[in-house]
Amino acid sequence: MDLFEYQGKQFFAYYGMPVSPGQIAFTTEEAVSAAEELGTPVMVKAQVHTGGRGKAGGVKFAADIDAVREHASNILGLDIKGHIVGRVWIEKASDIQEEYYASFTLDRSAKKHLGMLSKEGGVEIEAVAESNPDAIAKIWVDPVDGLTREACEEWVLQASLPEQAVQGTIEILMQLYTAYTEGDADLVEINPLILTPQGNVHVLDAKVTLDGNSQFRHEDYAQFDETQTRDERETAAHAKGLQYVGLDGSVGVIANGAGLAMSTVDVINQVGGQPANFLDIGGGANADVMAGALEVINNDPNVKAIFINIFGGITRGEEVANGILEAMKRVEISSPIVIRLDGTNADEGRAILEPNLSDKLLMEDTMLDAAKKSVELVS
Repeated sequence: MDLFEYQGKQFFAYYGMPVSPGQIAFTTEEAVSAAEELGTPVMVKAQVHTGGRGKAGGVKFAADIDAVREHASNILGLDIKGHIVGRVWIEKASDIQEEYYASFTLDRSAKKHLGMLSKEGGVEIEAVAESNPDAIAKIWVDPVDGLTREACEEWVLQASLPEQAVQGTIEILMQLYTAYTEGDADLVEINPLILTPQGNVHVLDAKVTLDGNSQFRHEDYAQFDETQTRDERETAAHAKGLQYVGLDGSVGVIANGAGLAMSTVDVINQVGGQPANFLDIGGGANADVMAGALEVINNDPNVKAIFINIFGGITRGEEVANGILEAMKRVEISSPIVIRLDGTNADEGRAILEPNLSDKLLMEDTMLDAAKKSVELVS
């Protein structure tokens, strides 16, 4: 789950990090009211789940209330990389002496948490990595051991921050690591982390991605889930509890397991087709789950063929076959379906499907053959 900036700051503040006071506004009038309460000058900042807000005119300094009114009016409704701004964050403006960068994420290859810190903040970290990689100090943290204060101090010294910023940065990095681990985040990023003329280190921006699978441990995360950016297909799939990501192609994909679903998307591309979605139905392939998946895909007007790719482990082949046939009775399918069924009791499942095969329900022995047939049906 990607958080808006203001949600990220609320998340950071919960773990003790210093953030600027601010208020969310959905209308120009609310923006003006917030600025009057906070006191000018303020920043008017578009809240969207994408970067590049400043370049697109979505972040403006307002010295007075008239400027707040003008900027809020211009930013609300602005299109930033396909995201329409529906809310703005009105934040008390900060004095900046220097800007830094700090983040934690997971380094899967190392099986450790990766922290990055740079005295070159306020710009894209990718640009820093390309132009001056030595400016990024990195630390790998074993999840079992966690981040010790001693290791954090060495890390900050490695980044060559000015002396007046060292202690404040250490405190924030320790808090940031706690937020990252205890908050079940995939990414926590502060860009910029600022040093004020008064010598205070302060969080000026927040980028946070939370692991949606951790919601059972965090009841309050439901509020973040409600503000996720989803298209109509993704909204419908989410309501049915399906792991779905909409794509731009014409071959609908249903698979059990994220790895298999990704492989299915890849093989469709490899044989010259374009997948319409990623859809993982997980370990269950009963009639209810299959009907929900088929309904979501069937409602996508771009889908011209549906590829159901199931490899049975705990899920048995006959259950999958019966689930597909029952689902087809419940959902009026407009596109032909190609099935590849393998794994546990696959022979039994194929035997159940065999009498029902037609030009609308086809079956292939391998994933590659099924992908080819799906693409052939589209063209």
